[in-house]
Amino acid sequence: MRVIGIAGAGAWGTALANAAALAGNDVVLWMRDPDQATTLTATRTNERFLPGVRLHGRIRFTADLPDLADTQAVLLVTPAQTTREMTAALAAVLPAQTPLVLCAKGIERGSNAFLSDIVTEVRPGAPLAILSGPSFAHDVARGLPTAVTLACENGALAEDIATALSGSTFRVYHITDVRGVEIGGAAKNVLAIACGAVVGRGLGESAKAALVARGFAELLRFARAYGGQAETLMGLSGLGDLVLTCSSAQSRNFAFGMRLGQGLSPQEAAGGKLVEGAATASALTALARARHVDMPIAEAVEQILNGAWTLDQAVDTLMNRPIRSEH
Repeated sequence: MRVIGIAGAGAWGTALANAAALAGNDVVLWMRDPDQATTLTATRTNERFLPGVRLHGRIRFTADLPDLADTQAVLLVTPAQTTREMTAALAAVLPAQTPLVLCAKGIERGSNAFLSDIVTEVRPGAPLAILSGPSFAHDVARGLPTAVTLACENGALAEDIATALSGSTFRVYHITDVRGVEIGGAAKNVLAIACGAVVGRGLGESAKAALVARGFAELLRFARAYGGQAETLMGLSGLGDLVLTCSSAQSRNFAFGMRLGQGLSPQEAAGGKLVEGAATASALTALARARHVDMPIAEAVEQILNGAWTLDQAVDTLMNRPIRSEH
């Protein structure tokens, strides 16, 4: 596996392109805008998303989707809510045997479908993997040490892709629990909003620590209900990603929650930017209710986002739930 395709040239897609190139691969990085492709070819910097980061010479920039057809694997690095559209577009140009690696973290609104199920529906029988874990784009792009998880039901293929993407500063572990990895990535974004709101409201480090711990318990319950393995959620794509996203304003979800805590409306807090956790919250709680999974923190986030509760009402509701055993 020596030629890796990347569909999506935002911060994360560009960072993964750099990481894949540093690991010794030739990389084809696709973007929608031909002018952006021309600019990146000339400057080898993505100043909009990764200012100051020099992009590797083994990356080729293109706005022509068919240029991905000759790659050995394609990483789909566009927002979660575009997964169906982008998978259909890629299905028209990729050979059926080309693995597609999902790098977005979310659940489709409306259908409440997991992203892996969407890809399987649109590209039946084609190889599928999920890449997730505690990682900020700027860290990866600059070559700072990072470890993530890649899941594919075909264990040999998972190992092949993980080996191809791993370099001296980007370490990719591999497992076969696709559902567990994608649940960890999707659910932690919703919980990160709650953590950010706690910090923005000035509720203290004790409240933040309690929320992370109880949020992780919710994540575990949800994953078990939908076939994820507890061991997966204890790893990089579960606990690791939750800890990172719930502790830094570099996380868009955490920063969004902070602004909610400071009194901004959801629209004001988003500032015109996509917040994956906000898009996922209603789908996550709908899926939880469908299988009778108790997720009070995720429910509180949903109620705040739809305007049913204020933050103070959410805190009061959570703190006054019936006393019960922790386990």
